[in-house]
Amino acid sequence: MTAHSTRDNLVVGLDIGTSKVVAIVGQRTPDGAIEIVGIGSHPSRGLKKGVVINIESTVQSIQRAVYEAELMAGCKIHSVYVGIAGSHVNSMNSHGIVAIKDREVAEPDLERVIDAARAVAIPADQKIIHILPQEYAIDNQEGIREPLGMSGVRLEAKVHLVSCAVNAVQNIEKCVRRCGLEVDDIILEQLASSYAVLTDDEKELGVCLVDIGGGTTDIAVFTEGAIRHTAVIPIAGDQVTNDIAMALRTPTQHAEEIKVKYACALTQLAGADEMIKVPSISDRPPRDLSRQALAEVVEPRYDELFTLIQSELRHSGYEDLVAAGIVLTGGTAKMEGVIELAEEIFHMPVRLAYPQHIAGLGDVVSNPIYSTGVGLLLYGLQQQEQDVSRMGTTASGKEGGRQEAHESAGTWIKVKRWFQGNL
Repeated sequence: MTAHSTRDNLVVGLDIGTSKVVAIVGQRTPDGAIEIVGIGSHPSRGLKKGVVINIESTVQSIQRAVYEAELMAGCKIHSVYVGIAGSHVNSMNSHGIVAIKDREVAEPDLERVIDAARAVAIPADQKIIHILPQEYAIDNQEGIREPLGMSGVRLEAKVHLVSCAVNAVQNIEKCVRRCGLEVDDIILEQLASSYAVLTDDEKELGVCLVDIGGGTTDIAVFTEGAIRHTAVIPIAGDQVTNDIAMALRTPTQHAEEIKVKYACALTQLAGADEMIKVPSISDRPPRDLSRQALAEVVEPRYDELFTLIQSELRHSGYEDLVAAGIVLTGGTAKMEGVIELAEEIFHMPVRLAYPQHIAGLGDVVSNPIYSTGVGLLLYGLQQQEQDVSRMGTTASGKEGGRQEAHESAGTWIKVKRWFQGNL
């Protein structure tokens, strides 16, 4: 299991962000709900725009967040599901076609068609981290979601491929392993967030998820229940903080505090008579500033960011297909006025999303800053279930087959990890 402890079936999501590292420990309850039993968070100082630039600092942040989560959950964490983001992430849609062997689609046919779809040229310094099936076609019948067991001669798969820089993955794995942990899987952050905040109806109708963090803004577009487009914009909360620091001539840590406490993304919502104290540099006395003047610094940056998101959506070709509108999440989306400004720019419904489908410490993690961490956890639990059920279908039908499947799934994961660590 992902976290060996006194308690079984624990899974850990580790969100290594530009502004913070969050470790969330969860387990599936007997009634099928997800219960969060531990959470740890620590400021992150070793990343820039989602990419590791200082291994030592990143390792310390991970260790502290994991230690906090272990204390709260009363367990020892051994392995984690980790998120990845950054401008180095690329994505594309691809498709593959194969002949169906026995005129009926079986598991090997699905594996072959996915292999055919992933056979695209990618740069030598990139590696594919996700092959996400969108839909299948059998002969001339399109739009099939579950082709197993269906009859036909030719199987076609449409997939969304996500690749990222090999060195970015290696540096994340290095940091996690330096903490004495194993990496169960590396997941694209906006894909993880989608597990925590989007509803099935939204994915079906068409939705654009925008996760605005500290270093990057991550975008994912879903239509007809499948992921169609992903992108990363290297502008996010840190740029807002820098703008405040430069415009108000105040140190960055004070600018961050002012942003979190007083900033507003829409000037007309901020009162001109509301005054705030702005600390100065060195020993100069603090100055008084109106909240409206602060909003005049912040609004243009959010305006620029939303305009970039809109042009990315237009460029993807899915702008007219996202009937459910825009879903914002991430710490930088929490600011007052963000939803109103976004609706002005996008001319479609916008909502601020919190992690859903969770129990236990649900009230603690019901915050947009934990969307990716909770999503990694939900992704990890789903992967484990798939591994077990896949082993269950290959295990013999005799009594105890399921137990064998459980054990063989565990053995397979251990073998895979050994190879990852030793090759």
